[in-house]
Amino acid sequence: MRPSPAGKTLGGVTRRTRESMLICEAAGFDVVLVETVGVGQSETAVADMTDMFLLLLSPSGGDELQGIKRGIMELADLVLVNKADGHQSSAAAQTQSDYRSAIHFMKSRFDHWQPPVMTCSALKNQGIEAVWSKVAEFSLALSEKGQLAKLRAQQSKAWMWSETAESLIADLKANPEIKKLVPKLETAVLEGTLPATIAAQRLVESYKKID
Repeated sequence: MRPSPAGKTLGGVTRRTRESMLICEAAGFDVVLVETVGVGQSETAVADMTDMFLLLLSPSGGDELQGIKRGIMELADLVLVNKADGHQSSAAAQTQSDYRSAIHFMKSRFDHWQPPVMTCSALKNQGIEAVWSKVAEFSLALSEKGQLAKLRAQQSKAWMWSETAESLIADLKANPEIKKLVPKLETAVLEGTLPATIAAQRLVESYKKID
């Protein structure tokens, strides 16, 4: 599943990505890959809807390791360095070594799983089978420890609150009375005459008073 136009939806996935996943499962697909729009702090939302969080990287120097978001690394169940071929082979090996060292200082999402750092080449079809074997190993480990059922239950809970928040915000913004109030509050916030927290509080209070 490739990213759909996200519009105003953050998280690297759209609001209906979960429904799309269910449709794929109902159609008989036993493996569903969800691709996000990039690497950033908001991308962590995809971890609330998938069994495995795979961080895909390109060969690079240590500068990228310094710049990558720590939250992404802490959520990663597998770190994969692609393009490990040709003149980039040595750079890929160095990137693998750098991330392998860094990930040991971060707490894994699961006590019984230490996220591996691997390399592959999609162009040369090298390392793909080894990567898939590691994915299968991860799935088996979660199932044997009873973590998979717990993970999916927590994902359903997160889905409930995410959908609730989205629905409430959509309903609030669509209300005629709120629409009249928003421009004034936004202008005050932009001009610095009203704190954003107070503006948000007034929006919510006004919404609560509407019958």
